[in-house]
Amino acid sequence: MFVDETTATLRLTRRNRTYYFCASGCLEQFAAPGAHRAELRRELAVAWPLAAIIGALTYTGFPFAGSTLLAGLLASIVQFYPGLSFYRGTLDALRSRMGNMDVLIAVGTTAAYLYSVAAIALPGRFPSALYFDASSLIIALILTGNYLEQKTRDRAGSALERLAELVPAIAHAWDGEQESDRHVGELRPGDRVRVRAGERFPADGTVLSGRSAVDESLLTGEPLPVRKDPGDRVLAGSINGDGLLEIEVVRLGPDSLVAQIGQLVAEAETSRVPLQRLADRIASTFVPLVLGLAVVAALGWWLLGGASPTDSLLVFVTVAIIACPCAFGIATPAAVVVGTGRAAAAGILFKGHDAIERAARIDLVLTDKTGTLTRGRPSLDAVRPAAGVEASWALAAAAGLEAASTHPFAEAVRASALSRQAAPARVEQLVDEPGRGVSGVLDGRRISLRSLGDSDREVGAQWDGPRSAPAEGTPPGSRSALTYDGRVVALFEFRDAVSEGAAAAVESLRSDGIDAVMVTGDREETARRVATTVGIRRWHSGVSPSGKLEILREYQRQGRRVAFVGDGINDAAALAAADVGIAIGSGADVVREAGQIVLLRTDFSGVPLVLRIARGTVRKVRQNLRWAIGYNGILLPIAAGILVPIWGFSIYLVLPIAGAAAMALSSTTVVLNSLSLRWISLDPSRRVALG
Repeated sequence: MFVDETTATLRLTRRNRTYYFCASGCLEQFAAPGAHRAELRRELAVAWPLAAIIGALTYTGFPFAGSTLLAGLLASIVQFYPGLSFYRGTLDALRSRMGNMDVLIAVGTTAAYLYSVAAIALPGRFPSALYFDASSLIIALILTGNYLEQKTRDRAGSALERLAELVPAIAHAWDGEQESDRHVGELRPGDRVRVRAGERFPADGTVLSGRSAVDESLLTGEPLPVRKDPGDRVLAGSINGDGLLEIEVVRLGPDSLVAQIGQLVAEAETSRVPLQRLADRIASTFVPLVLGLAVVAALGWWLLGGASPTDSLLVFVTVAIIACPCAFGIATPAAVVVGTGRAAAAGILFKGHDAIERAARIDLVLTDKTGTLTRGRPSLDAVRPAAGVEASWALAAAAGLEAASTHPFAEAVRASALSRQAAPARVEQLVDEPGRGVSGVLDGRRISLRSLGDSDREVGAQWDGPRSAPAEGTPPGSRSALTYDGRVVALFEFRDAVSEGAAAAVESLRSDGIDAVMVTGDREETARRVATTVGIRRWHSGVSPSGKLEILREYQRQGRRVAFVGDGINDAAALAAADVGIAIGSGADVVREAGQIVLLRTDFSGVPLVLRIARGTVRKVRQNLRWAIGYNGILLPIAAGILVPIWGFSIYLVLPIAGAAAMALSSTTVVLNSLSLRWISLDPSRRVALG
């Protein structure tokens, strides 16, 4: 329900954010959902047996003396123990001067209950019909609907709850000589921690020693373990694989990535998107309108339609019960909770109250190249040996030279040697020459690996291999020469390889009716190669950051709704100016500072998935609202008496109870419809129907 923060008296502060509530029951459910469910179970354990006994007494004609008094006593228990929550909610509504579903339920059931009490107390003044069964059964049915709704929402699985359980409570602190267990809250940036195989990392950090494969799937959605070597980053909550790692703590507690994710998921799940605010305002004005309709219908049938006071009372009760607005209230939150939870499982985070709705309207994706369509780190594309030199020997020698270097080219050489099973050569007297390369001694002779420019002229006369131009798409400065004993023995060519899945992601966007355009500061040859490889038909090369912004605005002037995909740092201006900025990167700084949507997996394949989830969520919200409007549009006229000319007032013997069941079914249907978002495929190449 919509809550005016200036007048709301019920509030709860959590994680430095204040939430406002229309009823104490909603506050309790939010603050302690487990305790609230347990209380609902206790209330149902009382309501249903007593309602069944009351129903048996009523429909057997109160077969023994005192049975009407027994029915009244049991109905009083139901009315004021399981039904007490509706009275509390009504008082909250009166204090905040707004309507909620509790008002309608309390008014309707109380009218039926008090009428029955009056009929027993003053038998000569009221007709003898009793409606204890209706008031009790309505309360039991509505509480059952509330319980099923809560259970159904729980099935969506809040990603926030799972994230909160990821970080261990105890860390193995290491001072270089001795290990001691410390509470995670006692750690500070710069501390050293050891993480054994199978344990979770207690903080974001940098690997100091050891090698392992780390499972980051719950944080980034990446299904395969990620290899970690000294110098690599690790994330709190991820699971160490098969090796002992020593890490230096960089961020922990609220500054860690897992905490940032949790905060964003919490904000997304409770955010008030524009459609939600519309639904809430409808629901808040709906209550007084329905009460007015109930009074008008009851008085109209009594004064003008020949209804008895009993029939008029049942008209009033039926209208109040059937028109419960809770389906309006949960139409948006149900879909948003499921959609954001599904997105978090895929390493997708929505930021801002309107990120989902804005993403649902996107029809054009502008994307950077480096780190989005490509891996953002070089790979060894080719080894070109001189005459008489084995490529495997050259690769092993280069790997030996680069054994301790952290340069991206060095990592590419080592990775290539590992994949080709070329054991690094034993190189001694290593000398790192920043900006130039690395040198050393192999088998008593000088050996070096130095960076080159675009041309083979730098190699000199010592080179007796093929003098070909760099391969298409090889950027400047991405070749190195291996010299041995004064002779150039091999050339190494590096390339920023296209990300796996990028081509499938572009095709998925196209199948969903969304164009993809690449904008890059790289040269035309490289841009053409990457665009052709991934299937992008339009691209802009040699573009500065300000140029990217101008291109984006030009598309917007053409009426396009544009998402920009970048790394969250170099493309900050374009990310901010786009209709939706989608930042690719898994660092906590990116999560805090980048665009409206963050993809924790560092590849382009999440882009079509995030747009599908956004469109699916908004579609479900609209379906839910249509259901809520349609439900009331059909049943309210029935409750007000449109069928009385056909079946007479006897229809009201079943309508109040049927209305309560329909109201409970309405809320549960809305949540079940939202749950279908859980089955959106995480495979971006599969197009799925979301509506």
